[in-house]
Amino acid sequence: MSYSLEQFAADTQQILKQNPGPAGREKVCVKLAALLEDDDFIAAYCGPDARPGARVIHHDPETDFNVLVHVMENDHVGWPHDHGSSWAIYGQAVKHTDMTVWKRLDDGAEAGKAELEREKTFRLDRATVGVFNEGTVHSIAYPAGAIFVRVTGTDLGKLERLRFDPENGTVVSEKRPIFGSAA
Repeated sequence: MSYSLEQFAADTQQILKQNPGPAGREKVCVKLAALLEDDDFIAAYCGPDARPGARVIHHDPETDFNVLVHVMENDHVGWPHDHGSSWAIYGQAVKHTDMTVWKRLDDGAEAGKAELEREKTFRLDRATVGVFNEGTVHSIAYPAGAIFVRVTGTDLGKLERLRFDPENGTVVSEKRPIFGSAA
C-alpha cells in the first residue's frame, strides 16, 4: 500500500499536536521511514529529474514543521552545527549520509571558542532516519547524488544557529539560508 506525502503530513501534524517533544518526534521518525520506503514518493520527489539544492515540499502552518528534499550534486563533508532552538529529522532517500554527533566539552563561556569531541557516527541508508533535538551538535557527509528528506520544527533559515570548527576550537552564531546549501 502506498504512503503519500499528504498522509505523512497529516500524520505528522497529528503527532506533533499531541506531543511536540522528543517522544512525538520519535513517532514522526517511524512515519518518515515509511514515506521513504514508498517508491511512488521517491519517484515523484527524489528521482533522476530532481533538481539540485534544497526545496520545501510541505509546510504545516498550524504546527510550523517543514518537509524539505535535499538533492546533493557533490561530495560533501559538513561542519558540526546545531539547529538553534529547533529540531530536525533526517531520512535518507537515495545513496547514504554519514551522521556524526558531537559532544561539546566546554561550557560556552568564552565567546567564539568551543571544544568538541566526536560522540558517535552512523550511516543513514534508504528509509533510515535520525532525529536531532534542540541543541544537538552534528555534522553530515554524503557522496554526490545523495538525496535526503529533512523534517524541521520551523524554517531554520530564520534562526540563529551555531557552526563549529573543531580543529581550531571555534564557534560562530549565524543565520544562513537553507536553499541551495548543505544542511
